[in-house]
Amino acid sequence: MHRKFIALSALLTTLAFAAAAQADDRLQSLVDASIRPLMAEYDIAGMAVAITHKGQAHYFNYGVARLDDQQAVSSDTLFEIGSLSKPLTATLAALAQTSGKLTLMDSAGQHWPALRGSPLEHASLLDLGTYTAGGLPLQFPGNVTDPASMLTYYRQWQPEYAAGSHRRYSNPSIGLLGMLAAKSMGQPFPTLMEGTLFPALGMSHSYIQVPAAQMPRYAYGYSKDNQPLRVTPGMLDAEAYGVKTNAKDMLRFVQANLNPAGLNPDLQRAIAITHAGYYRVGEMTQGLGWERYPYTISLERLQTGNSPAMALESQAATRLAPPETEPGDSLFNKTGSTGGFGAYAVFVPSQELGLVMLANKNYPNAARIKAAHAILSALDKHSPTH
Repeated sequence: MHRKFIALSALLTTLAFAAAAQADDRLQSLVDASIRPLMAEYDIAGMAVAITHKGQAHYFNYGVARLDDQQAVSSDTLFEIGSLSKPLTATLAALAQTSGKLTLMDSAGQHWPALRGSPLEHASLLDLGTYTAGGLPLQFPGNVTDPASMLTYYRQWQPEYAAGSHRRYSNPSIGLLGMLAAKSMGQPFPTLMEGTLFPALGMSHSYIQVPAAQMPRYAYGYSKDNQPLRVTPGMLDAEAYGVKTNAKDMLRFVQANLNPAGLNPDLQRAIAITHAGYYRVGEMTQGLGWERYPYTISLERLQTGNSPAMALESQAATRLAPPETEPGDSLFNKTGSTGGFGAYAVFVPSQELGLVMLANKNYPNAARIKAAHAILSALDKHSPTH
């Protein structure tokens, strides 16, 4: 009888391994079907894709990190993630609140006295983090090249709208939030990210400034004609678009957002703050860093929410008072780009499902959304496939 039990147990184990391998093969085929045509269409040298589903992590790597030496992409390859850095900046600001260093309703002038007497003096930190301070532009003007000229710009800037009435996506806006959060915490922003936030999230290979020992893992981004590119310095670049990371670490960040239970209590509360809805902008709800939609959602609606118009034009915004702290069945997402890189992260808490796509070319958001939506739809049979 004992031998029969051992034999049955061995058979069940073999069948379980076979089923798992078959499932992995199906997932690989599913991801391949979206990613390989995408890379061919946009001449993307390399991509790293990571999926979390029901707590299980899966990694898929394609192409090369650098064309010169043909180094293969791996889940350890470092990519620039551009504005996908913003949810991380927002998480640090929210952590500053949960640790008692500031509140998001504080005014900018409270944390940077040099702004007193300017229109930004009374802008709230929440206004800055949700791009609703009155119309700060996408980028600083070209003559803002150092801290002195940045302060002059902020002091002389004149709002186009009443605070809270319009959303205008802006690096100087959320970048200032990151800078003021760091001031409140008493350390430079890069130090706080690399020394506090990344370790707390389990992101062991994420950087603002890539150290020399990690440079071999740092991919080159590529222009449309495949000239190598990396991000150039700019004011508040670290705060707005400065993170370099890999697929493993970005998936850990997504998993922390899906299930923060294992994190320290202050960080758990900070993540909840980033998920809250502060403004309604069309069909999108603006969180802190993250952008949120009702789930399920069609491909067309998600592409519209990530369209150039949402990044380049002012949009009427409706303040949610109090903020929506129970998102319900929602999808959270954020795109990010630098001159040579394109990134996307999306997750659906109710489905325990998340996806990260990192590429060393800046290709259209609509194409990123299409590929990701196809993968998510196949994994969640309740999602619309049109």
